[in-house]
Amino acid sequence: MFRELLGGLRATARAMASRPITIQYPEEQRPVPPRARGRHILHRYDNGLEKCIGCELCAGACPVGCIYVQAAANDPAHPVSPGERYAVRYEINLMRCIYCGYCTEACPTEAITMGPRLDLVDYKRERLIATKDDLLEAWSGFTTMSQGVAPGLGRPASQPTPMGAGSPHSGPAGRAPGLRPVIPAASGDPADTPPA
Repeated sequence: MFRELLGGLRATARAMASRPITIQYPEEQRPVPPRARGRHILHRYDNGLEKCIGCELCAGACPVGCIYVQAAANDPAHPVSPGERYAVRYEINLMRCIYCGYCTEACPTEAITMGPRLDLVDYKRERLIATKDDLLEAWSGFTTMSQGVAPGLGRPASQPTPMGAGSPHSGPAGRAPGLRPVIPAASGDPADTPPA
């Protein structure tokens, strides 16, 4: 009995002398494994054009149907992507996504990948529907302009990527089931304003 008591005290002393494995979470992040599947990222080419050509193969490959892509014809004068079409609206319902990675395997242009971001929580469901603006990676050409026009895009750098008629602020036309529309306020009345 005395031997077991000493063994327990020895294990306790070893645990007290070792470093804690707790990390200070928001300030300090754990390293993510290289093949981890986190939040999706829509990529651009080096000249700023979007890689997504609006083919909707990612939406077809999704087993739970959480991806919605609305494509439109590309304007030759102001191209958004190098193809004939581009994604006017690209949305992923992160509450339904199972992070299987089938969308990344189906994409012919490698426009979508799974990023290292794993902290996907929020207090409101509306914020867990990731739009194209949330998913599209930043491009350094939009901030470092000498003449105010993004090279290769032919539009002022202050303007974001054109969303066209299918932007989230134009209504729910063609929206996939399970995705709720973003309805802008009709007047200045606070009762008409949707919760943020």
